[in-house]
Amino acid sequence: MRMAELSQTTGIPVPTIKYYMREGLLAPGRPTGRNQADYGEEHVRRLRLVRALVEYGDLSIAVIRDLTARIDNPDLEEFDLLGAAQKTVTQRKEARPGPYKDEAEQRLYDLLSARGWRIRTGDPAYRTAVGVLATLDEVGRHDMLEALDAYADGAERIAEADVRLLGGDVSDRERAVEIVVIGTSVGDTLIACLRRLAQSTVAERIYARGPSAGEREPGLPGARRP
Repeated sequence: MRMAELSQTTGIPVPTIKYYMREGLLAPGRPTGRNQADYGEEHVRRLRLVRALVEYGDLSIAVIRDLTARIDNPDLEEFDLLGAAQKTVTQRKEARPGPYKDEAEQRLYDLLSARGWRIRTGDPAYRTAVGVLATLDEVGRHDMLEALDAYADGAERIAEADVRLLGGDVSDRERAVEIVVIGTSVGDTLIACLRRLAQSTVAERIYARGPSAGEREPGLPGARRP
């Protein structure tokens, strides 16, 4: 297909496609004549992946360039590729040095060790978790620290669901990266929303009296009005 058809198929404007090519995100087409080239299904897939990473992963061009280079590197194992993809959507916030950080480091290490989770102290998620735990300790939210194991239970169940989405075969490297990056980024938002909905329901179940018929949302059995 020609550039115009590639643009029509993907919904990505021609100038944007050319920009992605200049930035090394998309391989050139097969030359067919002067200033002409042919593009295949692999270009369609890559463009859709890049657009998804830009729109849903909120990643920079430099980060996407690095990811696509890893996808195209046959010597990089799938597990390492998925790890690199996950790190692109994981924030890193270091805790301030001091006793709270030291205690948080030990608390997180002990939690992961007891649960048999992999321990990578340089991982962005690990460093950020240390910062969160240190902050909770510093502000006196020891009740949340005591609930840490319950939070880990929920996180592990979510992670199992995430990995099941990948399936047993991760040889389709572009699909795997898309699932990890978009699934994690968008999934975090979805999980946060579900958590808040569950909080409202559980709080009502524990603290509120049973709703009267007039408080229910019409057409939605069991639903409460905002």
